[in-house]
Amino acid sequence: MKVLEGLYYSKDHEWVKVEGDKAYVGITDYAQHSLGNIVYIELPEVGAELSAGDVLGVVESVKAASDVYIPVNGKVIDVNTSIIDDPSLVNNDPYENWMILVELKDKSQLDNLMTAEKYKKFLDEE
Repeated sequence: MKVLEGLYYSKDHEWVKVEGDKAYVGITDYAQHSLGNIVYIELPEVGAELSAGDVLGVVESVKAASDVYIPVNGKVIDVNTSIIDDPSLVNNDPYENWMILVELKDKSQLDNLMTAEKYKKFLDEE
C-alpha cells in the first residue's frame, strides 16, 4: 500500500494535506484498495460546516458502500467534481484525487492524526 510522507492519516483511512489554513481531505490507498472499483462518490456542498468525525461523503464500489469521515473541523470551500464525474480516478491515484478542501477551524486537531510512519505501523497491525 502506498503511504505518502507529509500527510496526516486517520484510523478511518482518510488523509489530510495541510496548506496554510486549508486542508485537502481524501481516502487512502488502503481504503480505495479495500473498497475495490469505485463507481459512485457523494460529497458535501461548498459552505458545509463539518466537525471531526462527521460523515463528509459516501463512496460506493462494486463491493460495498462506505461512509467517509472528516478527521478535522472545517468549512468546505471546494469539492473535487472530477471524481464525482469519474469515480475511478480515486482508484487510479487516491492521493492526487482529493475529495474536499476545507478551511481548518482548529489546527491542533492534527495532533490527533497519524504521521505516515505511524499510519504504516497501524496498517501492519490491521
